[in-house]
Amino acid sequence: MTDPGGRLAAILRRGGFAVTGEIVPPRGGSLAPIAEHARGLVGYVDAVNLTDNPTATAHMSPLAGVRVAAEAGIEPTVQLTVRDRNRLALTADLLGAWALGARNVFCLSGDPIAIGDHPDATEVTDLGVNDVIALARRMREAGTTLAGGELEDPPRYLIGVADVPFAEPYDAARLDAKLDAGADFVTTQIVYDAERLAAWADAMRVRGLFERASVLVGVTPLRSARQARSMNERLPGVHVPPATVAALEAAGDDAAAVGTELTVRLVEAVRSIAGIAGIHVMAMGHDAIARELIERAGLFPRPASA
Repeated sequence: MTDPGGRLAAILRRGGFAVTGEIVPPRGGSLAPIAEHARGLVGYVDAVNLTDNPTATAHMSPLAGVRVAAEAGIEPTVQLTVRDRNRLALTADLLGAWALGARNVFCLSGDPIAIGDHPDATEVTDLGVNDVIALARRMREAGTTLAGGELEDPPRYLIGVADVPFAEPYDAARLDAKLDAGADFVTTQIVYDAERLAAWADAMRVRGLFERASVLVGVTPLRSARQARSMNERLPGVHVPPATVAALEAAGDDAAAVGTELTVRLVEAVRSIAGIAGIHVMAMGHDAIARELIERAGLFPRPASA
């Protein structure tokens, strides 16, 4: 077996608590916004996800973001959806992203076309998400494509997948299938309820999840009670506890500060759950909030090397 070749993989392999972030490439042709966000996260995260047409809306290619993040000094994680690519394009992008500096790949089905800005577009879905996981694993372990062609300097990605612990109903078999296909780490949907997360972790521990993969918990500081209610209503698998909504409501103009404080406490609780390997901070472009959260949670500075 060939070990993955990046910083995040090394941190997780030695049992460190990882911190990852996220950059959404712009809806435009300038790399400047990506460079600005990447520079703002240097030293605060161990790797950064470059998203792939999130919410099924057209954005700059994540591969362009990979190059900029790598040049800024952050290890890139390239997101790839099966929605927009056939197996040729997926293979090409896996090779290209590695060459540009990505050391992790995050394999996704992609948000439904109907919710985005091109609702009449054709979903490709030549491969399923588990097939892409298996492709990335095959490249790393066997050094070949799906067609059996040998690769020169094959990519050695750490392979990530998404999971929604609070989905109703929750189907643990879906995550099992991703792990069977070859996933190395799991990043969860945004979490606000540490007690509910701990109960999920207990159930998954029995299934051997934490021996099979590293689990990073998605966190996003809330800035208002309105945002909290919107997340409850619109984001599948997101549960903001009533006490959190009430605290944000009572905070008035100080809601953003209270939201950050609540997230700091959440991260402390998450770190106490046996088996959790890190957090994935989705600050929705608010880099100052991400930095404050990471600092106050005692996770800054990040290790100078893996």
